[in-house]
Amino acid sequence: MIKNDHQQLGKTLWRIADQLRGAMNADDFRDYMLSFLFLRYLSFNYEESAKKELGKDYPESKPEHKKLDGFVPPPLQTWYDENKDDIEEFEKQMRKKVHYVIKPQHLWSNITELARTQNPDLLKTLERGFRYIEDYSFDDSFQGLFSEINLNSEKLGKSESDRNDKLCSIIQTIALGISEFPTSSDSLGDAYEYLIGQFAAGSGKKAGEFYTPQQVSTILSEIVTLDSHNPASPTGPKKKLNKILDFACGSGSLLLNVRKRIKENNGSIGKIYGQEKNITTYNLARMNMLLHGMKDTEFEIFHGDTLLNQWNLLNEMNPSKKIEFDAIVANPPFSLRWEPNDTLVEDFRFKSFGLAPKSAADFAFLLHGFHFLSNDGTMAIILPHGVLFRGGTEEKIRTKLLKDNNIDTIIGLPANLFYSTGIPVCILVLKKCKKEDDVLFINASEDFVKDKRQNTLDEKHIERIIETYKYRPDKIRRYARKVSMEEIEKNNYNLNISRYVSTAEVEEKIDLKAINEKLKSINESIKTNTDKHNEFLKELGLPPI
Repeated sequence: MIKNDHQQLGKTLWRIADQLRGAMNADDFRDYMLSFLFLRYLSFNYEESAKKELGKDYPESKPEHKKLDGFVPPPLQTWYDENKDDIEEFEKQMRKKVHYVIKPQHLWSNITELARTQNPDLLKTLERGFRYIEDYSFDDSFQGLFSEINLNSEKLGKSESDRNDKLCSIIQTIALGISEFPTSSDSLGDAYEYLIGQFAAGSGKKAGEFYTPQQVSTILSEIVTLDSHNPASPTGPKKKLNKILDFACGSGSLLLNVRKRIKENNGSIGKIYGQEKNITTYNLARMNMLLHGMKDTEFEIFHGDTLLNQWNLLNEMNPSKKIEFDAIVANPPFSLRWEPNDTLVEDFRFKSFGLAPKSAADFAFLLHGFHFLSNDGTMAIILPHGVLFRGGTEEKIRTKLLKDNNIDTIIGLPANLFYSTGIPVCILVLKKCKKEDDVLFINASEDFVKDKRQNTLDEKHIERIIETYKYRPDKIRRYARKVSMEEIEKNNYNLNISRYVSTAEVEEKIDLKAINEKLKSINESIKTNTDKHNEFLKELGLPPI
């Protein structure tokens, strides 16, 4: 299935969402829409695996299975009814193969039949299905996965009957709209990402909580998967990453982009790790991972505060047991106010650098990730430009990172790329064992396509950034330059991009003496030609000019 088909499925689903949500807030309807899409993927994947597991014993839908009200149960329900003694062993095998179990009555095929026949038990069945998936489907509990889905919300209807009818309508329309499209993880995963982007566009500033624009996400994923950007021997993308981290992962799109990049180059990934504080977004991320065909053992998403380091996995005090990551990507909240307590002064993440100011936690996020970066790893983080030049404790942190030769590249992006803010942002690339003793500055602030709502980057803009990062040229006029540590030190470790790479056109120096001589020559020529003209007028008996 080609990319355009993936987008078409996303657009179809978005039209359905726009049509169905009515007066409901886009953020509220997002949770229903994405949850149903998620259930549809899990169900189809499970039923296909069940067919393989049961082989010729998997029943076909037959006319005699149809109930009086026209309801047709899923084939798996028929098998359950006829093989009660074998259910436990069957589900045990399914856990080994697909890592989860869904009861027949909770499958999307059953839910859509309930909707088609306007069954009054649809709402209750959905509730039980969501709870079962959260508590029992997976070997590791996915508690709270649907915690933001309130099927009894008055936004769906005032009475239970009204809500049931509304859900019947929503599910029928979704089922019909996507029936013609493939059900692979690639197609549904891409459609899910498209929907997240569309909902983000309608959420304004709130979108910053869960969404990084795909073009920016692509740049970060390309950077952290590049094996070497030595101009003498650029080796291209890495073939393996053992561990990847995004400590402010939102809906997980950055992590999935890194995974996609590695897979496209026939590489492999050990495990993906993400952390997210917002509960709704945390649930989106877990669904997103599964929807992209990942098994629950291939990723771990933690719900908690990154700045307080609430994840036990990252709190190992023994340096020999500390977890480290080969690639770290992040788009944390910009200039978030925080309240660091006294114990954080001695926190192993910040102790050598100092604490970021209360007014902006940008460097706190950066140092958190940098602490867990492996010696051979790469970290790419999106931050506001203020981190490049602000004074005080931020200047001290920035200076130490530069003196330790940990800042590899700084990329300035255009303004208005994000739904959550119109300010221009930058990408900082950090390494612990950097080969070069300079910093590459890329000023891509002028390279964008202006759309109605947002500015966007097209493929040539993205490729130019990646190629410049990869080959690390000494200088590209008005775009990039390698800057020595000596020059940065002379600028008091101020990293304001325009100090080193200005996009302004240099005004041509004006030679006033030459201009004056030229004007004199022009005036003399005018006088000579005017005199000639007046001679002709005189011969014709006309007055001079």
